[in-house]
Amino acid sequence: MKIELLSSTKNQDINISDNAFSKDFNESLVHQAVVSYMAGSRQGTSKQKTRSEVRGGGKKPYRQKGTGRARAGTIRSPLWRGGGVTFAATPRDYSKKINKKMYRAAIRSIFSELLRQGRLVAIEKPVLEKPKTKEIANFLKEFSLSKVLIITDELDVNLYLSARNIPNVDIITVREINPVNLIKAQKVAVTADAFKKIEEWIDA
Repeated sequence: MKIELLSSTKNQDINISDNAFSKDFNESLVHQAVVSYMAGSRQGTSKQKTRSEVRGGGKKPYRQKGTGRARAGTIRSPLWRGGGVTFAATPRDYSKKINKKMYRAAIRSIFSELLRQGRLVAIEKPVLEKPKTKEIANFLKEFSLSKVLIITDELDVNLYLSARNIPNVDIITVREINPVNLIKAQKVAVTADAFKKIEEWIDA
């Protein structure tokens, strides 16, 4: 399969793998991958104290009978101000397991759908001697890329610093690809070297 490589000098076609970019869209599998990724992103560090964990309250506040009040054995009861929490939150692991083969299949499915919808494009990697936002802005304007996720093969500090102040433009490497940022992106622009790394990853 061939895809046009958008270049400032001369547009040309590059070959991409049919196995990686021509799959049917599997909505249920993609949903599993998205849920797994988002669940794994949760910290799960919420913590509250139960009545046994709150300090104090060892002494019975008043005698059992004769006061006209309800019986109380501790001032750290959940019914009292300053007491423990009835159903206290505890740290937990929210992660949901998904097999590596299923995850790669979901990424293949997303990339294939992006290509069918015309949201996946190949671009030459901008070469910058120093961070310059104006140069990247002009580069994106040349190819009508306003809201775009740019995927590179490796981190380019100059490119990242140049694009970070441009609204709706994100720069990530192949290692940072996940189903959520692919789905959210209006357009996904991938460099030629990044295409090769993506094929090696999702074709494995």
